[in-house]
Amino acid sequence: MEARLKKLYEEKVVPEMMEKFGFKNKLQVPRIKKIVINMGIGRDNKDAKAIESAQKELAMISGQKPVITRAKKSISAFSLRKGDICGVMVTLRGNRMYEFLDRMITAALPRVKDFNGLSPNSFDQFGSYTIGIKEQVIFPEVDYNTIYKVRGMNVTISTDAKKVEHARALLKLIGLPIREE
Repeated sequence: MEARLKKLYEEKVVPEMMEKFGFKNKLQVPRIKKIVINMGIGRDNKDAKAIESAQKELAMISGQKPVITRAKKSISAFSLRKGDICGVMVTLRGNRMYEFLDRMITAALPRVKDFNGLSPNSFDQFGSYTIGIKEQVIFPEVDYNTIYKVRGMNVTISTDAKKVEHARALLKLIGLPIREE
């Protein structure tokens, strides 16, 4: 079965973007390539239970098994050695990506306390948008009583847009609640 957001993208977003920006071909319209969810472990990098808990929670949220990320170099200020575990991450593509984005927009973001929209300044020059989430319990899949520790995460939505305005319009049309500047 096709994801609801993918259907919305093909039926509503593509024609509207073609009209708004004057694209001649629907393949010129930017699309979402992938979503990367990254959860840092921090000082708990020696605690096996914390790492396992973060992996389990990220797997519940994303629907895919996360990989463990390790430090590329030693940083003495953070008492971090090369090869130490520093987080877990997941890269979502295809239908899983659209399903996660749909759940984040409709179920998770409305549960954020004092939420008044996402920042319009979180785009980079490549058309990617990064959202910082302070606690993983906003996702309905995570049971508050079973979590080991409240953790934050970064969600990066990568698009193949050539300009930031195209990426911003794409994400707004899909339904991401980005504030006006």
